[in-house]
Amino acid sequence: MQETNVTSEFILLGFQNDKSIRNFLFFLLLLIYCLTICGNLLIIVLVSYCQNLQCPMYIFLTQLSMNDILLSTDIVPNMLHTIVNIHGTITFMGCITQLYFFSASETLECFLLMVMSYDRYLAICDPLHYGSIMKISFSLKLAAVSWVLSFSLILIDILTISNLQFCGSNIIDHFFCDLAPLLELSCSETYIVQIEVILLSVPVIIVPCLVILASYIHIIITVTRIPSNIDRQKVFSTCISHLTVVSIFYGTLFTVYTLPTRGQSSHLAKALSLLYTVGTPLMNPIIYSLRNKDIKKALKKMLK
Repeated sequence: MQETNVTSEFILLGFQNDKSIRNFLFFLLLLIYCLTICGNLLIIVLVSYCQNLQCPMYIFLTQLSMNDILLSTDIVPNMLHTIVNIHGTITFMGCITQLYFFSASETLECFLLMVMSYDRYLAICDPLHYGSIMKISFSLKLAAVSWVLSFSLILIDILTISNLQFCGSNIIDHFFCDLAPLLELSCSETYIVQIEVILLSVPVIIVPCLVILASYIHIIITVTRIPSNIDRQKVFSTCISHLTVVSIFYGTLFTVYTLPTRGQSSHLAKALSLLYTVGTPLMNPIIYSLRNKDIKKALKKMLK
């Protein structure tokens, strides 16, 4: 066996359907991609434009929008190319790069949702100290640390994957370079990568989940102690958008990666993958726009 990577490029099968279905998928995904970019850019512009939106919660929201743009741009354009050409080719380094940015953006979303839940916890459970703790400078530091940690932690795993040997089949039955189908093609031992993935799941998935869960347990306890039903609804309404985004993100992610893959059709796996690679980046700005009065007011003000 050679010491270098034999496979120089991979073939992405994408969606192997008839032409009419592929044409429908192409225009649907193109529309979703355009709406995703426009919706997330709109939130970034609104927060930058309106002074009353320049607070920690909306700073984290702009970071989430930037991450959604990154995720969509990493996956969708190449997927559209694959759909048009029935299948697509991607170089070895291109595949590794796509996997890196995909994994880093998913990790970043976990961290951002975690710090957003901490922000809501402070605002509701400790309002007297919220202003002194969650300052603009502190929220910017939290956002910066989230970005640096995400891209640094994932780089560890990516460097190990890039040193694997691929000397057999180069056909990936997917629309992007995901970890599992890529490891299946390796003719090297992949147990080191699998151990790294398990170890990285602790700071990347488990810790954010525990922080979010603990934050909302305290929030619920605090809200239930409020005597007035109207006041309870007002306080908890500030968390609804974030809680909805958390439910959609982790719901789709756990559905894809915890369901048994053996015996699962490739069409089902691809359809589930579309939920968090294409659906979630579109849903985030819609949820925060439709359920947020401040965003609506800022949009009306900017349009006037």
